[in-house]
Amino acid sequence: MRAPNTNLDPLLQPFRLKHLTLRNRVVSTSHEPAFGEDGLPKDRYRAYHLEKARGGVGLTMIGGSAVVSPDSPPSFGNLLLYRDEIVPWLRLLADDVHAAGAAVMCQVTHLGRRTSNYTGDWLPVVAASPLREPAHRAFPKAAEPWDLDRIVADYAAAAVRCREGGLDGIELQSYGHFFDGFLSPATNHRDDEYGGDLEHRMAFPHRVIRAVREAVGPDFVVGIRMALDEDLPGGLTFAEGLAAAEQFTADGIDFISAIRGTIESDASLSRTIPSMGTPLGPFLDFTGEIRRRLDIPVMHAARIADPATARHALREGLLDLVGMTRAQIADPHLVAKITSGDEDRIRPCVGASYCLDAIYDSGDTKCVHNPATGRELQIPHTVPAATGPRRKAVVVGGGPAGLEAARVLAERGHDVVLFEAGDQAGGQIRLAAQNPRRLDLLGIVDWRVAECKHLGVDLRLGTYAEPSDVLAEHPDLVIVATGGLPNRSFLTAGEGLVADTWDVMSGSLRPRAGSEVLIYDDHGGYPAMDAAELLATHGARLEYVTPERALAPDVGGMNSPAYLRAFTEHDVTVTLTRRLRSVRRDGGGGGARDGGGRLVATLFSEYTGTETERAVDHVVVEHGTLPNDELYTELLPASRNFGEVDHQALLAREAQTVVRNEAGRYQLFRIGDAVTSRNIHAAVYDALRLCLPV
Repeated sequence: MRAPNTNLDPLLQPFRLKHLTLRNRVVSTSHEPAFGEDGLPKDRYRAYHLEKARGGVGLTMIGGSAVVSPDSPPSFGNLLLYRDEIVPWLRLLADDVHAAGAAVMCQVTHLGRRTSNYTGDWLPVVAASPLREPAHRAFPKAAEPWDLDRIVADYAAAAVRCREGGLDGIELQSYGHFFDGFLSPATNHRDDEYGGDLEHRMAFPHRVIRAVREAVGPDFVVGIRMALDEDLPGGLTFAEGLAAAEQFTADGIDFISAIRGTIESDASLSRTIPSMGTPLGPFLDFTGEIRRRLDIPVMHAARIADPATARHALREGLLDLVGMTRAQIADPHLVAKITSGDEDRIRPCVGASYCLDAIYDSGDTKCVHNPATGRELQIPHTVPAATGPRRKAVVVGGGPAGLEAARVLAERGHDVVLFEAGDQAGGQIRLAAQNPRRLDLLGIVDWRVAECKHLGVDLRLGTYAEPSDVLAEHPDLVIVATGGLPNRSFLTAGEGLVADTWDVMSGSLRPRAGSEVLIYDDHGGYPAMDAAELLATHGARLEYVTPERALAPDVGGMNSPAYLRAFTEHDVTVTLTRRLRSVRRDGGGGGARDGGGRLVATLFSEYTGTETERAVDHVVVEHGTLPNDELYTELLPASRNFGEVDHQALLAREAQTVVRNEAGRYQLFRIGDAVTSRNIHAAVYDALRLCLPV
């Protein structure tokens, strides 16, 4: 551990925000992890933010879009600020965060049209004008004068609840919701006193800000997270956004969190909140111009994923407070590690945006490679040393599951050997990273390799482990993390004629430009989309076929736009609701890679019971993986537990004590895709919760 000079690090300098002194410049900006219960920030929600406070953040923002009215029903786990019951829960959270040294604020909003008509109390969704929001599919009614009166009052009452809950301030939301629906000419088509030129479009936001300021008094911090340029034809321009921000400052706004873009569709949201494959800090120059023009502190967060980018933004005067939100979802101890000189041990945010997509996919935020995030009540972010005897552990497989198992066991203080057959660790992540846009995924691997080396794990790369190699280590514990192999067995004929997505990503299949390729995907996740993008960009004439009713349903809205852009740019044909049954070789000559004729793929429709055929040069399939479990099977007879996992103990984070063979020499478990085909998060979660009690 090195002793950094914190006096010179701009990230660690205190900052005065009105009457409030923040201990540093790092913020976890407002976002909704969907960890609330009954719309309230109960124990799980509090633990999530408390971890960041303990990890050194200066300011954490809760309630990403906490709602002020019943006709703003939650669409992604939003907190309910219109309920008086929220106040004591806010107080508990604020007290804990304050005790840990951080400040805490809440974002406040009315979702307007960014929700559903078919949830909550089924009240009509309201907006400035009756324009449908593509992402959440609601058709709103145009707000009437009595709607505006009650919503203004609801904003003020919600702000008071935040103050009574002991929070340090609030932030009004002004991008894609009800408030800015009036400000933007793209969403405000009114012909009354609230529509028309900028002055009239500002009328409702003026009412809200003034009502909130009057309700909470002059000493409570009130900020705004605002799109100052919607970057949208017919939308709010930068000049109008700046003019509005100046007016809002006069109304009583104390700071601005700057946004560029809109969030009404997947495509626009992915530009506003950029994922991997995009430049770091893409809007910093834009934010710097705002800071030069306004007289209030400026905050900003958009793909500021590492301390170097954050320092640059502060040193160049581009902002006052730097939002590192997804970075602290990956590692809530980011600031503490900077402070202690352990910056190189920060778990990196790789920009996968699983944290956002998982809310819609599985109900709440999850970091793609930190399973402790959101599970703070059950799993510690810092693995404690074991209090029992030191054990000898052998891990076989250096993918994400195996690397995580080795890391956790070594953190516990055990003697760990890891065998990896390849010359490099990483498993299927290395295949996914062959898509240049997804190269940052390697951060998941690189961090774990570095941690294993730091912790003294004996990494034996390029070593294919046989049972004798494992037994020669005299292990107490064996973890098999050998992953899986592509599954082509679903075909009724032609299994030996097709390629799989691994062939594409590894480079063993590189069709000539102009080759006709059919890629079949009944997995619905990332592998086929990566392969399709790679094939299309290398000039293949591609048809993507799936039995699903939608394209890649397991790829979320934050990640799908990049694939869809590639599909559009390269004119990929998409065929839905067709299942690949078989492949045969055409008797004709030429066209195929081996010179034996083209391939004929037979597709079947479950809806009509009919078959169709495609003649192509190559067929590529993605049907998940089957466990590579040969080593596991060979090690079973000499194990104490015959591979059995006590699920009750696993879920309680207790040690595995199953004994099925008294003469057994070691415990044996398998994790990750060596069990069944799943994703990165499942692999590392398997490893963490199994190894944490060892």
